[in-house]
Order: sequence, then C-alpha cells, then structure tokens
Amino acid sequence: MLHKILKIHPNDNVLVALTDLKAGENISFEGKEITLTHDVKAKHKFAEMDFAKDHDIYMYGIICGKAMNDIAEGEVLTTQNVAHKTSEFTGKRDFKSWTAPDVSKWANRNFMGYHREDGQVGTANYWLVIPLVFCENRNIEIMKQAFVEELGFAKPNKYKTFVKQMRDLYTQGEKEKIAQLSVETIDQDEETRIFKNIDGIKFLTHQGGCGGIRQDSEMLCALIAGYINNPNVAGATILSLGCQNAQPTILQEKLDKINPDLKKPVILLEQQKEGTESTLLTNAIQKTFLALTEADQIERKPAPLSKLTVGLECGGSDGFSGISANPSVGHASDLVVALGGKTILSEFPELCGVEQELINRCTTDEAADKFVNLMRAYAASAEAVGSGFDMNPSPGNIKDGLITDAMKSAGAAKKGGTSPIVDVLDYAEYVTKPGLNLLCTPGNDVESTTAMAGSGANVILFTTGLGTPTGNPVTPVLKVSSNHVLAEKMSDIIDINTGGVISGDKSIDQMGEEILEHIIEVASGNKKAKAMTLNQDDFIPWKRGVSL
Repeated sequence: MLHKILKIHPNDNVLVALTDLKAGENISFEGKEITLTHDVKAKHKFAEMDFAKDHDIYMYGIICGKAMNDIAEGEVLTTQNVAHKTSEFTGKRDFKSWTAPDVSKWANRNFMGYHREDGQVGTANYWLVIPLVFCENRNIEIMKQAFVEELGFAKPNKYKTFVKQMRDLYTQGEKEKIAQLSVETIDQDEETRIFKNIDGIKFLTHQGGCGGIRQDSEMLCALIAGYINNPNVAGATILSLGCQNAQPTILQEKLDKINPDLKKPVILLEQQKEGTESTLLTNAIQKTFLALTEADQIERKPAPLSKLTVGLECGGSDGFSGISANPSVGHASDLVVALGGKTILSEFPELCGVEQELINRCTTDEAADKFVNLMRAYAASAEAVGSGFDMNPSPGNIKDGLITDAMKSAGAAKKGGTSPIVDVLDYAEYVTKPGLNLLCTPGNDVESTTAMAGSGANVILFTTGLGTPTGNPVTPVLKVSSNHVLAEKMSDIIDINTGGVISGDKSIDQMGEEILEHIIEVASGNKKAKAMTLNQDDFIPWKRGVSL
C-alpha cells in the first residue's frame, strides 16, 4: 500500500512526501496532526516541527542543511528557506564489525565470463582503439568507419532510414505525408558479425594528451592503462602522434604499475615514425584485424561471482533516489562483497556530509587518512576557484527535491551499502582488494563512470530518478530507476525499476536481490544493458582541475 509520507531515519526532523500533497491537508504522524501550509510535491520535504532561523535540518539521521529563516511546522523546504550545512568530521576512525547478509543461495552460482591470464574475468569481450593525444582523433574515426560496418558491428540506424523516407516523400511532391511517418514502425536488420566471440570494437576519442599540464597527460595514460587492463578488454590498438606530452613510455610505466605481467596484445603505432597517414592507417588496420582473429578464440566459461567488480553510480537523481534505488543498489553491493567480489563507490563531491560515517567504516587508518586527505584537497581546489561542493546539485536535482548537496550526498552514499571500506583509491588507481572501495572522481556522471571502468569495473549500476542516457564503451551500465513514472516514461534506457519500494510492493532487500540476479544475467551475456543496445559509449577523462 502506498503511504503518503516517510520519515527516513528516527532522528530526522523532516518528512518526505511520497505523493503530491495539498496545502491545508492534515497529516497524521506518530500521534500528532501536521497541517500543510503549502502544496508539497512528491519527493519534496516538509518540516515536522517549527524551526527557528539557523536550526539544523536532519535527514538520513545526519545534518543536511540549516534553516535560513523561521520555518513553520508543515512548511515545505526549498532553496529559499534551507541552506547547505554538514557536520564536521574528525578523521578519527571508529570501526565496528559488520554482519554480512546471507548469501548461501548464491554460494554455488557462476556467471559465464571471459577469463584473462591474470585471473580477472570479463563480462564482455571488446577490442579497444584509442589515441594517446587528440591529434589522432581523426585517424581513430577513419578506422571506425573502416571496421564497424564491414565486420558487422554497426548498429542499425533507424533514424537514417527515417530521414531517407522523408527525403523520398519530399522529392515525390508528397510533403504532407511526412508528418504521418513514425520512426517506431521502421524495421531494421540485425548486424551480422564476423567475429562471434567479440562484443565489439570500441573507438574512443578525447581532447587530452597535450597542451595542458603534464599531470593531466600522466593521468590520461593511467586511465588508458586501466582500460587496457579491464577484464572486458581483450587487447588494444593505440595511436600516438609522437611529440605529445602523453608519451608511450608513460603509458608503459602505468601499465607496468597496474599489471607488470600483462599478457594482452597492445598494438602501438606512432604517426611521426610511420610516415604518411596511409602507411599509419594501413598498418593499424591490418595489425588490428589479425589481433581480432586471435581475440575471437576466447569463449565464455563459468566464473564464480567473486570475479565481479561492480561500479556504483548515480545521475539525474531525484528525491526518491536515496529511498529506493540507492539503498537497493547498496544491498546488492553488500551481497557482492559477501560473495568475495569488489564494488566501487565514487563521486567524492556527493559524499559531502557523510565523511565521518565512511571514515568509521574504513578497515585501516591508512585508508581513512587517504580518504580525508583526498576529500579536503578536492574541496579546497573547488573553493580556490570560487565554487564548492554546496554548488553540486543540478537544477533537475533541486526541482525534484534534492535542495542541498548534503541531502543529495546522504542519499547517494546509500549505494555503498553497509559493508566495510577496504581501500581508498585516487583517480585512475586500479581496484585490487575484494570488498567496498572508494574511488576519487568528480560527481559528473560520465567522468565518474569513465573512471570506474578504468579502475576495473566489469559491471556498473547507475541509479537515476530523472533519467539519463549515460553509458560506457567497455563496461555494461545498468540503469536503475527510483520510481515507476520514470521506468515507464523512459523504458528504452531503464534496466531495473525500484519504484516498488516507494509504492510499498517490495522491500530494499528484495530489490537488492533482483539487482544481483540481473547483474548475473548481463555478466553472462544472456541480457544486454540497454545503454549497450543504444550504443551509449560515453568517455570523458577527468582533467584534474575543478570538475564537480
């Protein structure tokens, strides 16, 4: 049964509207009547009590804001009467033991994956083609045009057919019929792949590698090394110009650091050594094709669930994200951890206000200290350019109930479940320890998912309340909706719907288990992430300047 309101934590002093509420409506809660002073839209919050100016606002049991002026009981919280505020964190760890969830039903379960020589297991089998510098982007695009259609990896483009139909009607003098056409009625033939065991060739471009600070080029090389080492990648073709900051020697250093005994084929060609563009591209295409014939020999085989490395992401969040989608993903994360797998929680600007809770969950002082140092350095770099974590919520977040960064962060952190934090990683560091890992990335959706794949994620869970088409070139990104309306409205991008938690039809634990089952199906190749079906290959390396 759908309830009208929710108090997320016993210590909270605000209530969340689960459905639209009207001004003057009386809300019965914990033995008292609250009369609403304004309309309250679903996902928004209202005061459970009278607040004087500067009174602390509590949600999820922590401080998430303060009253900018007096707020009456039953009054809706907005950006006009509530400001961002968080609790201070000490950095001192107060670790408590963790009771793992019962995972006996999955103890003997496997997924069908691609086994790599270093022991990692991929949920997909991709070949990567990427430049060390933006000067090679054009050559990457030429290779893409040459390979994708001829090898059967091109996705049918119904919009191209749609334009052709409109063109034909116009040239036939039947302009009035154009408005009657629909792209939904267009049938497209599926691609016919030459290589049956290769999921695709991913051609990535970027704007880095030279012209910026040397540290950004080094971080780009570390990120590319992480993508090469990702278990979903069979091998890579790297194009270099020759004179750029991101030198092949730096890439090799980063590869050696991540995996000194890498057995994957890496083809590296330098245009200034090869000579003409024709010579470069001929060699690159020929060597890549021959490498693909070898990569196609790899077949899916059973792998334990401990070989899963799951990224935990959110984007286009709403006021329900921290109530349904994020805690459901958090329970799935706890299940993966209990099974011996790895999970990754990133987006440091969206952990603002929950630092002490995360510090307390770190298994070592070293990890806690690293988290504190990374958070403080990131916050300082934002403030140095006149910004700050408090400016993180987007207009869409605010419109749908996330009016302070602390509110957004308290809900976002729920994706990490309750398990201990075994390691804290800076950007482009690779995950090695089983358990929950923190990874320093921006809150920007694509920069963060790009980083998680570069740190070894072979599946990514992406929660959303408003809808976002973000994907990744090499790692399946499963979109998890926080509500029924979004799941129905944008069904083409949503893989999993946790709206049943809001409607009262399902529990957090039930949804978490369903999410794990969906992960297993996608990891085995039995289902495709909708982002992959739509070819949403988003790739944005983070420049270590400010990016929130």
